[in-house]
Amino acid sequence: MKPVASGAIATAAGLRNDDALILSRESSMRFAYELTNPCVYGPAIAPHLAAMAAGASVDFQMIGSAYRQIADHSDIIVVEGVGGWAVPLGENRDVADLAALLGLPVILVVGLKLGCLNHARLTAAAITAAGRPLVGWIGSGIDPAFAAAEANVATLQALLPAPCLGIIPPLLSPDVRAAARCLQLGRL
Repeated sequence: MKPVASGAIATAAGLRNDDALILSRESSMRFAYELTNPCVYGPAIAPHLAAMAAGASVDFQMIGSAYRQIADHSDIIVVEGVGGWAVPLGENRDVADLAALLGLPVILVVGLKLGCLNHARLTAAAITAAGRPLVGWIGSGIDPAFAAAEANVATLQALLPAPCLGIIPPLLSPDVRAAARCLQLGRL
């Protein structure tokens, strides 16, 4: 599930976001797009701004309803965030409030690039301060030229308060199966 997405293309069936389509395609269960991605907006800008531009708002009640409908037919639900932990979703709400609404534990994805140590540590602290369980983190190799990548990963392993669930190297093109082979989800 991707409850909120900005950056979508118009189709005959309505707005569609690439990340939500990939999640849907790779899922073992098929749900209506409106359940998989209940709040979708066209412009690839901050979601609260995209919603305002559409004359709408991020509807937490609709998201909760969609989540419950998926949960009624699923053993496990992977919920992808939007933009980062502190991204505003409007009306004094943010992604942290969304995780709280759905009662979800959090897996932090760390973009492995210069600045990731600070970003990851601050985000991990914010997650725990919000009362959400941080159950693990995944390193995503987004910068193939990242200097001292292994040393940075070792630092993250030492300093983050959750286990590393895998490191995904830079991929020439998005490949769900290649990424999945890099994960050790049995550690959850």
